[in-house]
Amino acid sequence: MRLGLVLGDQLSFDLASLAALDPAHDAILMAEVAQEARYVPHHPQKIVLIFSAMRHFALALRARGWQVHYVAFDAADNSGTIVGELQRWRQSLGATQIHVTECGEWRLEQALRDAQLPLVWHRDTRFLCSREAFARWAQGRSGLRMEHFYRGMRKRCGLLLEPDGSPAGGAWNFDGDNRKPLPRGLRGPFPAHFEQDAITSAVVALVRQHFSDHYGAVDGFDYPVTHDQAQQLWRHFLDYGLAAFGDYQDAMAEGEPYLFHARISAALNIGLLDVRRVCEDVDTAWREGRVPLNAAEGFIRQLIGWREYVRGIYWLRMPAYAELNHLHNTRPLPDFYWTGRTRMRCMAQVIEQTLKLGYAHHIQRLMVTGNFALLAGIAPTAICQWYLSVYLDAFDWVELPNTLGMVMHADGGYLGSKPYCASGRYIQRMSDHCKACSYKVEQATEADACPFNALYWHFLIRHRAQLAHNPRLALVYRNLDGMAPARREAVWRRGQALLARLDAGDCL
Repeated sequence: MRLGLVLGDQLSFDLASLAALDPAHDAILMAEVAQEARYVPHHPQKIVLIFSAMRHFALALRARGWQVHYVAFDAADNSGTIVGELQRWRQSLGATQIHVTECGEWRLEQALRDAQLPLVWHRDTRFLCSREAFARWAQGRSGLRMEHFYRGMRKRCGLLLEPDGSPAGGAWNFDGDNRKPLPRGLRGPFPAHFEQDAITSAVVALVRQHFSDHYGAVDGFDYPVTHDQAQQLWRHFLDYGLAAFGDYQDAMAEGEPYLFHARISAALNIGLLDVRRVCEDVDTAWREGRVPLNAAEGFIRQLIGWREYVRGIYWLRMPAYAELNHLHNTRPLPDFYWTGRTRMRCMAQVIEQTLKLGYAHHIQRLMVTGNFALLAGIAPTAICQWYLSVYLDAFDWVELPNTLGMVMHADGGYLGSKPYCASGRYIQRMSDHCKACSYKVEQATEADACPFNALYWHFLIRHRAQLAHNPRLALVYRNLDGMAPARREAVWRRGQALLARLDAGDCL
């Protein structure tokens, strides 16, 4: 008799370890354990999502004829770890083998590999590029760039291609068309919501009881927890959101947390949706004339470009990657990241939304909360832990490279070619946050000036030795050098004062 392990982010009927087993003779183990729920203070809704989706998946497996041993979080004999549960159930069932699909986190996979267990490992075939294939692609390259990887993936997957294999529309990337601010009065489609059933309601009660010390609201949970619900969410976006996604994917608006974003990343990352089918749906929608090419291309690039690329880098460079700190940042994460109590309107809006929903789209993460952490010199480990904690779709393989590499430039440009830093002017252009802010985005050195402005120049000045040689920052440094000496000194002093306030515990 063989035992198969299904983790909380592996809820796919096509999971490789399931395919290797026989429901007539073998058994499945699923376990809600304290170690996975508490190693960072996960958002309560993230725990609800995973536990509820796991329980629904276990029922679905049983309906398909599988024998499923399910360990609830509050079970009296729960050991609290995945390794402990495997040891316990292997002995109880007399299993000769334990079949496991590659984990999403180096930490957990290492713990399993170190355990004295008869494990049989399987590739995670839910991803389009295996770890080994990415390593082969990266071998011998002087520098890795997502754009080169993405083009190869497009060709390999046959997406958005002309009959001769050339890119649709004559270009591989339409990112230049996808940076439009939201026109006044335009709002996104009404988001799809999902009522809690008895299983989800029971999980909400459990999380409220056991995780009240975690940041974030548990009330209002309405995410899909089954494959059918995830498919409904996807079809809703495909019909009502994708057409405008390209133009306005970088836009931000108060009271509009989703706009034209799909909100499917959590469902994808735990296995409720299949990335191949999602990309094929987008390709079909473009070919049928239902969505413009810039929207289809921008969306597919997020999935077979960035998503697969950051996973490849994660498994290529771990565990050393997690310790990188190219800019030598040491400042602790300000408390307002956990509370939302700050006078910076953009930061308050994104953090409050995050604590309420466990969600923020990529520009809110990269150019608001991430941008501030970069400019303020926050320690990469601190901001990485925050992102891993507060977002429903955050798993180490996707969160760590995006945060450490793309947001914090802590890998020195290995993942991305330049730091994504910006002043308050960018946020003003792409959002309506600045209109009601206590700070003035038009100012940089005055007492009520937007903190992003002085911190932006302060960042460039203090890291000149590491960044001035970067060709993508050449214009920025020419602008800095052309600044009047008195002005440059004033923004430096203002930046120094803001950082001193952070060090003193001031919430800004």
